[in-house]
Amino acid sequence: MTQLVTITADRVPAVITAASDRAAYRFLEFLTAQIRNPNTRRAYVRAVSAFLTWLEAQGVASIAKASSLHLEAYVEQLIRSEQSAPTVKQQFAAIRRLFDWLAAGGVLPFNPSSAVRGPSHSAKTGATPVLDPQEARQLLARRNRASGDLSGSPIR
Repeated sequence: MTQLVTITADRVPAVITAASDRAAYRFLEFLTAQIRNPNTRRAYVRAVSAFLTWLEAQGVASIAKASSLHLEAYVEQLIRSEQSAPTVKQQFAAIRRLFDWLAAGGVLPFNPSSAVRGPSHSAKTGATPVLDPQEARQLLARRNRASGDLSGSPIR
């Protein structure tokens, strides 16, 4: 049997409720209905909560007053805190998705995070193993012997 969950304002950060009742509803909807994976939900709750706490500490009383400058400053702070680029990217993705959700629901006129780029990250070493030429020859030679195919010869 499905039970309804009672939503109370005391579970929503003040910076969200200060924007509007609709903002509070969309915030809860974002964290519950939009994120199915429990691990992703926990990571997003941590990232969004940390951002909202930081926003309040900057004197921003309402999510509706957050600008791309605030978001850029927050990303820079995360980068300076020596967190890895993938961690910062994940945290910023959570914040960006929240702003997308609020803008799509009419809570915000636009998404201020769309003007902000997250940190770039490129893997220095690939995860896919690569055969050297000698290993490739041995692999093909084994395949030819196993299948009885004598028409081809190992690569030279």
